[in-house]
Amino acid sequence: MASIAGTCPLGALLRNISENNGKISVVHYEGLRLQQRLQMHSPSHYISASSSAPRCRTIKVMASPTVAAPKREKDPKKRVVITGMGLVSVFGSDIDGFYNKLLEGESGISLIDRFDASNFPVRFGGQIRDFSSEGYIDGKNDRRLDDCWRYCIVAGKRALDDANLGQQVLDTMDKTRIGVLVGSGMGGITAFSTGVEALVQKGYKKITPFFIPYSITNMGSALLAIDTGLMGPNYSISTACATANYCFCSAANHIRKGEADIMVVGGTEAAIMPSGLGGFIACRALSHRNEGPKKASRPWDKDRDGFVMGEGSGVLVMESLESATKRGARIIAEYLGGAITCDDHHMTDPRADGLGVSSCISKSLEDAGVSPEEVNYVNAHATSTLAGDLAEVNAIKKVFKDTSELKMNATKSMIGHGLGAAGGLEAIATIKAITTGWLHPTINQDNLEASVTIDTVPNVKKKHEVNVGISNSFGFGGHNSVVVFAPFRP
Repeated sequence: MASIAGTCPLGALLRNISENNGKISVVHYEGLRLQQRLQMHSPSHYISASSSAPRCRTIKVMASPTVAAPKREKDPKKRVVITGMGLVSVFGSDIDGFYNKLLEGESGISLIDRFDASNFPVRFGGQIRDFSSEGYIDGKNDRRLDDCWRYCIVAGKRALDDANLGQQVLDTMDKTRIGVLVGSGMGGITAFSTGVEALVQKGYKKITPFFIPYSITNMGSALLAIDTGLMGPNYSISTACATANYCFCSAANHIRKGEADIMVVGGTEAAIMPSGLGGFIACRALSHRNEGPKKASRPWDKDRDGFVMGEGSGVLVMESLESATKRGARIIAEYLGGAITCDDHHMTDPRADGLGVSSCISKSLEDAGVSPEEVNYVNAHATSTLAGDLAEVNAIKKVFKDTSELKMNATKSMIGHGLGAAGGLEAIATIKAITTGWLHPTINQDNLEASVTIDTVPNVKKKHEVNVGISNSFGFGGHNSVVVFAPFRP
């Protein structure tokens, strides 16, 4: 039995039922799962109220014996599975190595030495060191490329290798059915800055012919496709820090619509350079903990003072279940669905009430065929900003009424904010949580905000069997994106 607390007369409730074609959809949030969603018909049979009761008392609604669950995709042509993962990160380019560092609670944040940052008020970030593209990019091109595209190509090819789609295998396949969609929030910002510097100091004749091609945001997808010969859907999406999740949603739609069998998809970014760092300092978005950079990224902590810049690339191979089955691919996890919304509020600040985010989470679950009660893990956006962290928690609480079994963590506490790459790296962290049964900690949780009543996995990893996990990414401009992953079950 579920109860609907009414503050209006019974007639208003009956009118509402009538407007919904005589149906009431009731979800009891006290620990119940998807199969306990109730779909009730013929309200006159189930609504009972004492004749002596006041007009506005709580109305009891009896459960129908018919149980209606959200409809999850069954068609193998439209089911989307993950068959490969690749990354470039502050912890290297090995998937297991990356996740093990996260499980250990190790911070990858350090002082910047790629350029002289001594005169900047912020002098640290999640800078990638000892990166090697050997075996993935030839030497001549490697020297010309912006790091943004180097990270993309290496992560993309590693994902293809992980999916058993190396070049010899690809050459036997219909490449028109394989697409690439790797986005970037800022694109080749080093190539752009170098070109502008040449123009200002030496004139237009000294601008390299690679200035424009290596600056524009679509070039990661283009170069990866050119290198591998993939001829399916190919473009990029740029929605700031929500970029990678937008790409996952779009890639899945290409597969579901039959436009591609396989999509190589994710995000890439390399903005830790003078104009990138200086720009975010000007936005007043960054932490200033120069004396303790490893403690700087502290999501949901009362002493947080801004996010920490990161960089890298995270790429998934998304594939129809039919295609994966036919070629005998190892299936790592399943992508159930996703959604995108807009805050319609401010260029950089989120809505305090979290409405845009909560609606995005709800729409993602609807697309996935999942009820809120099924979700027991959130890889949060949680950048460590004063407003953003709490707005996200408010949104999560709106959707998940009972959070007693819910756990959420913040990957950015250890690797910083990868901007357009963040969703790609965090999708991999989410999938590793699903496959290992271990959640990485949110580090630097010393003084948690009182309103954060959800388990944030503070400081130490936790064993947790993920039933359904969501990964949130939000970007400047009010771009919201949520994707839903789960263990693959045939």
